[in-house]
Amino acid sequence: MRFSPALLALAATLACVSSSGVGQKPDNQVDPRSMALVARGDALRQAGKLAEAQDMLETALALDPRNRAAYVALGRNAAAQNLPGKAVRFYRDALTLDPNDTTALAGQGAAMVQKGAVERAKVNLARINQLCKTACPPSAELAAAIQKGPPPTVVTAQANTTVPPKGAEQATQKQP
Repeated sequence: MRFSPALLALAATLACVSSSGVGQKPDNQVDPRSMALVARGDALRQAGKLAEAQDMLETALALDPRNRAAYVALGRNAAAQNLPGKAVRFYRDALTLDPNDTTALAGQGAAMVQKGAVERAKVNLARINQLCKTACPPSAELAAAIQKGPPPTVVTAQANTTVPPKGAEQATQKQP
């Protein structure tokens, strides 16, 4: 009688712990609805509708955060918008799910080249070559991006550092 409360607490704990793993999916099983949204998002990106593709891909991740293909597609979408830093982050998220994903490594390397980090992209190329053992499409894509090099930097117009005389400044403001 004295041990009844302790036994009841132990039984309740065991029931909760044993039932928590029953409803979970294995890590390699991705929600098919999320994969369908990734396919639709890729189609939108290829059609040039980048904002709509972004929304579709983010919805895919909301359905299943373990969807590595969604992170890769978001990286491609960010690269298409000339946002290489954002693309690198999305590819890094895909690589946390699977460090040996050659597509994500190649995409991350291309985004690094777009940012100007060619040496870091070469590290990704070496990793892809180590994983593939033979020539594979991601290796060829990244090698071509490295060969092409970073895009030329855009030089902005420089501000005028000379101050006009006091009378000349007011005369230009009064003219309609």
